Amino acid sequence: MDVVIAGGHGQIALRLSTLLAGQGHTVRSIVRNPDHTDDVTATGASVVVADLEEVAAGDLAAHLTGADAVVFAAGAGPDSGVARKETVDRDGATLLADAAATAGIRRYVLVSSPGVDAEPDPERGEVWAAYIRAKKAAEVAIRADGRLDATILRPGRLTNDPGTGRVTLAPPPVPYGEVTRDDSAATVAALLAAPGTAGTTLELRGGDTELGDAVTALG
Repeated sequence: MDVVIAGGHGQIALRLSTLLAGQGHTVRSIVRNPDHTDDVTATGASVVVADLEEVAAGDLAAHLTGADAVVFAAGAGPDSGVARKETVDRDGATLLADAAATAGIRRYVLVSSPGVDAEPDPERGEVWAAYIRAKKAAEVAIRADGRLDATILRPGRLTNDPGTGRVTLAPPPVPYGEVTRDDSAATVAALLAAPGTAGTTLELRGGDTELGDAVTALG
């Protein structure tokens, strides 16, 4: 496959590009900051420098030409405010969808968040609420986009523990819990190789089922 990852310097994205490149796939990673180029190329991916808050869909589409799939793994980050939750976590996801459609790409994997089906807890503050609403809005837009064959993945609370290769992967609702970034990246890679999961929304947690079996069980 030829895969383009938006948010290519993120912790899941770096793991994902390492996995995919190691499997012999072609990987292009979109980053905003050119200073991140060396970190990305070290994974085996090539770099596209483009700011998702500034680039036009048509210009982004030119960077996607020839790809088989795109992954949205971008995020404004924990130190950003309300406005950037909307411009990155929501609008960035829909921008990538528009660019993919323009480039003739249907396969899309969106890395989202748990908890988006409920109203956010007001005690966690306005930035958290904006994040949850932005992720939910992105899901709704991507799911409604008839140009895409999209899988939405909602990893639980992410940890840097070594991956186990064993997960819980199922449609919501799934109890809240942890999952490693290693296993999250491996799950995205497995979903890219399983086009039959298009149209599904999946929760991901650490679990007891071998990852390959968990994906196969989805049909």
